[in-house]
Amino acid sequence: MPRILVVDDEEAIRLGLSEILGEEGYEVATAESADKALATLQDVVVDVVCSDVRMPGMDGLELLGRIKEEHPEIEVIIITGYATVSSAVDAVKKGAHDYLSKPFELDEVRITVSQALEKKRLRDRTQRLERGVKARHAPTHLIGDSDSFRKVLEMVDRIAPTPSTALILGETGTGKELIAREIHDRSPRASQMFIPINCGAMPDTLLESELFGHAKGAFTGADKNSQGLFEAADQGTLFLDEIGNISLSMQSRLLRVLETGEFLRLGERKVRKVDVRIVGATNADLKQEVEKGNFRQDFYYRLHVMTIHLPALRERTGDIPLLANYFLEKTAARFGKTLTGFTEEAMGALEAHAWPGNVRELEHAMERAAILASSPQIQWEDLPADVTEDHSVTLPVDPSQPGKSDGGSLESLADLEKAHILRVFEECNRHRGKTAEVLGINRRTLYRKLIEYGVEGEPGS
Repeated sequence: MPRILVVDDEEAIRLGLSEILGEEGYEVATAESADKALATLQDVVVDVVCSDVRMPGMDGLELLGRIKEEHPEIEVIIITGYATVSSAVDAVKKGAHDYLSKPFELDEVRITVSQALEKKRLRDRTQRLERGVKARHAPTHLIGDSDSFRKVLEMVDRIAPTPSTALILGETGTGKELIAREIHDRSPRASQMFIPINCGAMPDTLLESELFGHAKGAFTGADKNSQGLFEAADQGTLFLDEIGNISLSMQSRLLRVLETGEFLRLGERKVRKVDVRIVGATNADLKQEVEKGNFRQDFYYRLHVMTIHLPALRERTGDIPLLANYFLEKTAARFGKTLTGFTEEAMGALEAHAWPGNVRELEHAMERAAILASSPQIQWEDLPADVTEDHSVTLPVDPSQPGKSDGGSLESLADLEKAHILRVFEECNRHRGKTAEVLGINRRTLYRKLIEYGVEGEPGS
């Protein structure tokens, strides 16, 4: 229902306009001064303001300027007497929709307000369409060509056009929010808001206020009415990350919204209704949490309508070169550097690493490498130590070695490794680079081993 705010220091004008506009089916709020009008605009959503020009304190023209600065989406209609028509005309030049002259003609009031609402509706619709076009044509950041990741994208294609709740499962750092955004951007809601919130990062009381909003005085410090994220995301998508960490009582409240679209602001009895698509995400095993009694079964099945399982990066190693090059190009552009790719040894280290932090860890590693790189190609030296250390030696079995020392006792694996490395080292004329290549290990690992064995390589090798 459209809401109109009438601002006038004369009570008779406020009452008269409230009655006229109320009969038209509008919700009407009033304020006797510009200061109180601005306070009202902080608490409630208003579509049109009808304000007198001459008022004690801040006048209507100054109020117009404040509204256009702080609430540019609101249309303003100036109320004026015959003696101040010139001020009203000036107000229109400064952004007011139109003006009404006292005494009012009923039809004039109805038509002027209706036109202001239609102007706002068309502008809002145009902005939504523009956002939708930008969202649909924005370059995707979902990089990958592995079978497991292609299955994820196929699920996104199937889920996105529907209004169904979606649940994204995957380890930390796998890109759950990116998938949620992709679902939103490919959906009929793309022109509306996508709002993410990390449910695991705040206590129940704060999460309740963030999601549902609160009334003035609902708790200490609540000095005004506040809209929650459900209202802000109306007609759009709300992404609830780490949903497995919320309490049972909060699960109950969210279940009601999912089933009815209705909720109460904290400290308020007025039932509000929204149309919001929920996309949840967690790295927890919710089915196991249900069995433990930590997660409501009815809430689990309500979330589990459509589910996407995001593979860990170690399960899609074929995508590592694609992702690494994408992050490198992105970071190089940000730092103004020219980087063309990776040496074979550096890429080998990337592919051999287990990536416990998944795609997020890879992105951070590429940022570090781009900063440290002193040549167009990323070298193994540019990569984090925990990445290069994973690219370690796998020793072949040498049938010429009996596996025993001269004394006949069994040799340790460390002794066999040392013997093999030193033999290859000598066969490569003590050239460290060639030795590392033959052994299939990175140079840092070889250098560390040689230092441990107390030997040196050829200078400059």
